[in-house]
Amino acid sequence: MALRGWRGTLARVRQEFERRPTIDDSLHVEPLDVPFTPFALPTSEQPLVSVIIPIHGKLAYTLACLRSITRNAPAAPFEVIVVDDASPDDSVERLGQIQGLRLLRNDRNLGFIGTSNAGATAARGDFLLFLNNDTQVTPNWLDGLLACFRDREDCGIAGSRLVYPDGRLQEAGGLVFGDGSCWTSGRFEQRDAPAWRYRREVDYVSGASLMIRRAIFSSVGGFDQRYAPAYYEDTDLAFAARQLGLKVYYEPSSTVIHCEGISAGTDLHSGMKRHQVINQATFMAKWEDALRVQPPEGTSLMRALRWRRRGRVLVVDSMTPDPTRDSGSLRLTAMLRLLDEQGWSVAFLPDDGRASEDEIQALGALGVEVLCRPWISDLPHWLRAHGHELHGVMLCRHTVAGQYASLVRKLAPKARLLFDTVDLHFLREQRAAELSGNASMARQAQASRKSELALIEQCDITFVVSPHEQALLAAELPHARIALLSNIHDVHGCGQARGLRKDFVFIGGFGHPPNADAVRWIATEILPALRAQLPDAHVHVIGDIPDATRVELQTPGLQLHGRVSDLAPWLEGALASLAPLRFGAGVKGKINMAMSYGVPVIATPLAVEGMHLEDGIDVMLADTAQDFAKAARHLHEDSALWARLSAASIDNVKRHFSARLAYEALEKALDPASC
Repeated sequence: MALRGWRGTLARVRQEFERRPTIDDSLHVEPLDVPFTPFALPTSEQPLVSVIIPIHGKLAYTLACLRSITRNAPAAPFEVIVVDDASPDDSVERLGQIQGLRLLRNDRNLGFIGTSNAGATAARGDFLLFLNNDTQVTPNWLDGLLACFRDREDCGIAGSRLVYPDGRLQEAGGLVFGDGSCWTSGRFEQRDAPAWRYRREVDYVSGASLMIRRAIFSSVGGFDQRYAPAYYEDTDLAFAARQLGLKVYYEPSSTVIHCEGISAGTDLHSGMKRHQVINQATFMAKWEDALRVQPPEGTSLMRALRWRRRGRVLVVDSMTPDPTRDSGSLRLTAMLRLLDEQGWSVAFLPDDGRASEDEIQALGALGVEVLCRPWISDLPHWLRAHGHELHGVMLCRHTVAGQYASLVRKLAPKARLLFDTVDLHFLREQRAAELSGNASMARQAQASRKSELALIEQCDITFVVSPHEQALLAAELPHARIALLSNIHDVHGCGQARGLRKDFVFIGGFGHPPNADAVRWIATEILPALRAQLPDAHVHVIGDIPDATRVELQTPGLQLHGRVSDLAPWLEGALASLAPLRFGAGVKGKINMAMSYGVPVIATPLAVEGMHLEDGIDVMLADTAQDFAKAARHLHEDSALWARLSAASIDNVKRHFSARLAYEALEKALDPASC
């Protein structure tokens, strides 16, 4: 009751008595009663990962484990080392018939720790993955753990999401309390619930599926023999890695089915399990100092799960960000990553309630919990349950902030309320009205201006993306706190010489009205003028475009490619990027992205507003279709001009659109001392 609270305790009671099928068919669990026939593992002679499986009998489980590895072979090269700990059955004889398997045998029974260390000594891979023989792997089981090491430089150990054969969650990383007692997070919960779908730092992970660099494992002396024959050795290894300044991560993209209790039973007072109690005292004596900073015994589970986090921050946008879809998504994804780096426990809620499996996994890899349907009905319900936990709430776009700002003030009274404008909606509407001369649009822009300014006054801090918007709002609302948090881009650099480049690109989908107008202008006026100067020129449009519009826009030299997963091939082959925007607001990600690859940009003056760009120095400005065509010809003919613009573009991104500047803006906005 102290750990879970009364709601959690009642939920746990319901889980215990819930009737479930023995096997969850969606997991594709290998049957145990399959007659043995020899098979081959797709292993490598030059492995990156050595999978180490200690065994002591239970041949049927070992064979099922190996068959699951064959069925779900990883992309990374790997080897499988089975270490037989003097099995009393015919395991050695049967396993010797499996091709691609390295089979070792202890002369005498060494127990789990000695057997695992023996496997590590024989390993050839840079990484060791310890795997129980009563497990079965699923797609991405090994590659997911490797991704954690690739993404997190401080990763010392990564562990899988462990599930029971019936589909329930068994373990999502472990907690260690100040008295040395341990708790497996998430036991018997639904495995795909948001709380267990994101990568996070934990105290330890189970040795049932644990990855560590071989060099680190050797440097700490492997599994400590004082815990022989087994139990607490994985927790001890985690503390040893943390002593080196590394972290232990739970990696939900790697799922492993674990038939817990098959190898060692479940009775704490007999057999192997009795060592779990004995070794707790050993662990406490060894790590007495480290345990002083662990959650005290009796700390609630929710608090213990976020013990190392600074606090909890909720971010709400209209939909789940997809960096391949639009510039706003790219920026928000980078902001979520920075919040995690700053030590916040980050949750993201899409107002439309939708998030795909790929989107959940992508944000989960950033350490972000995605609150979507069917798990979360809507923001008001979630805030009523969790608003008191929040340190900060960031509402993105005026449509979202307008709905929820007052509700956040009521249900999350301690939270700093941040409004991320993305761009000023009323400014974009105002410019569209001026371009069209439409009186109705002008009235709508004025109404948007009134509501957006009222929101800014209501919030603690408002983020804008350009100095122009910051100055505009400072004049309108001198007492409001307006912070600059612009686009965030990595610098990719210029990867291909100008002589190998041709054609032009435009980045942006029709879902954004300024982009739709720009593509129509390209098709009807700019491209014909361009081909009059450069007859073989093509413009490649990258972004979502409706099928009907594709037919309408058919123009010689216009290539409509739709959304692409990677912009690099297009930008590395482009002579220049076009940004013929005639209305809009904010900073243009299409320009930042092109410049980050060293691609010169030809743009309207409005498109480069607030981007610290000067005509002829780091951009080429154009007001008319003929201006775009002339600028394109100059870049085609003048290699020195192209080189200067390319170098200046990269420098502009470094100076004005770096992750460092965004990090500082977020840090200041959420710092209580900045109130």
